[in-house]
Amino acid sequence: MPRVIQIFDTTLRDGEQSPGVNLCPEEKVEIARYLERLKVDVIEAGFPTTSAGDLQAIKMVVQTIKTPVIAALARTRQGDIDAAREALEGCKNPRIHTFIATSDIHLKYKLCKSREQVLEMAESSVKYARKFVEDIQFSAEDASRSDLDFLCRVIERVIKAGASVVNIPDTVGYQTPTQFGDLIRKIKEKVPATDKIMLSVHCHNDLGLALANSLAAVENGVGQVETTVNGIGERAGNTAVEELVMALATRADYYGNISSNIEKKEIYRTSRLVSKLTGMLVQPNKSIVGRNAFAHESGIHQDGVLKEKSTYEIMKPESIGIMNRAIVLGKHSGRHAFRVKLKEMGFEPSEKELEKLFIRVKELMDKKQILSEQEMEVIIEEELYRVPEFFKLSYFQIFTGNKFRPTATVGIEWNGKLVEEAACGEGPVDAIYRTIDRIIGLNTKLLDYSIKAVTGGKDALGEVNIRLTDKGVIISGRGISTDILEASAKAYINALNKIVKKRGGHYGDDRS
Repeated sequence: MPRVIQIFDTTLRDGEQSPGVNLCPEEKVEIARYLERLKVDVIEAGFPTTSAGDLQAIKMVVQTIKTPVIAALARTRQGDIDAAREALEGCKNPRIHTFIATSDIHLKYKLCKSREQVLEMAESSVKYARKFVEDIQFSAEDASRSDLDFLCRVIERVIKAGASVVNIPDTVGYQTPTQFGDLIRKIKEKVPATDKIMLSVHCHNDLGLALANSLAAVENGVGQVETTVNGIGERAGNTAVEELVMALATRADYYGNISSNIEKKEIYRTSRLVSKLTGMLVQPNKSIVGRNAFAHESGIHQDGVLKEKSTYEIMKPESIGIMNRAIVLGKHSGRHAFRVKLKEMGFEPSEKELEKLFIRVKELMDKKQILSEQEMEVIIEEELYRVPEFFKLSYFQIFTGNKFRPTATVGIEWNGKLVEEAACGEGPVDAIYRTIDRIIGLNTKLLDYSIKAVTGGKDALGEVNIRLTDKGVIISGRGISTDILEASAKAYINALNKIVKKRGGHYGDDRS
């Protein structure tokens, strides 16, 4: 019999808990749109009781997304469940996801509760949540380190209380595939009622075993796997949706009729969007979506692939939406050709957005003769997901050399006026950033700065990603240009614009 594994995506909840990630409600909605196109079965939109912003974001996702189930996380507390109910109001397919830890180490040191107290809390929370929605998921946090008999007692109680999904997390990524597969098998044997509900797993990657453990659980009969895009999440992250889906599809000879509903051609674009909005770069050698995943440098490999791709490629890049073809648009191309090309790439901007993109590409074509599809995607993403520009780079000028201290002069458009300043720095980028700080005066600290070429070649687009901290909150910024100093300035200003947007358009009084 064919089995379709349900994909529960927690990019917007566990993924956002990655150190340094802080998504605004609009960014969460944009990611949710892509997840809907990816055809995930469940979107965990957030943990509403943690903040007013998360509550608002879940409400906005509910208003926007129509097909997948939308889940909201809640501890086994009535206040949390009430917040989840409020967040999911009006949702077509709502799910309340409640959880409590079941391992002795968590009970003793974190919860300070007895096993009987945890049993009661688990049961009562499911019963209370059932008053508001029919679809209830219960998670036994740290299940993989829990006493098996006690874990099974908890599972039995929550199923009787009305849970429709029971999730078995490997919360700290401790298990090995054989052990985790055995755990799932033993749970199914000891709790016959699991045949009447959906059994799920949530694996972390602390030992690099999240995918292997998830696949072992699938082999032993689970019907749902929790994942994130690019494998982001707490500490070392979660099972990556792209890895799970492509493992099942590519090794259908082994897994047989086990599949998913995922639209695989949307994988690459979704990966890029999540990377951009979270500021978490995808490592080049990352499986499936990394820059090198379909690259071949070895002469032997190149020779083999040219003769027959299957010699060194077990997947086609086109299967996940990577189209390695050159853009034939030139600076003399018209809007109609441009619109057709965008649609071919999967983008359908409004007329206003199309005009902005058309002007941007025309400007770039004056500097570059050939525009690759990767470069095109970067430009589109930058323009379509641009934050409000409270500050806009007008110009910059650098005086530098190995015998001189770098000096930058920068002009920024601010409140309809051009504000200019100059400053010295340890290097040209530092000089630019010090000058911008003089102009804008927001009290921030630069945490990370990274630079990469979007494609090869001397005229390649440069992409700069930075992270700033603003009053304890980490904000990412991104800039793109053929001039890496310009890209650096744009990334810094992009981050500052995000900070001001987060403050509600107020610049604050940082300079006083």
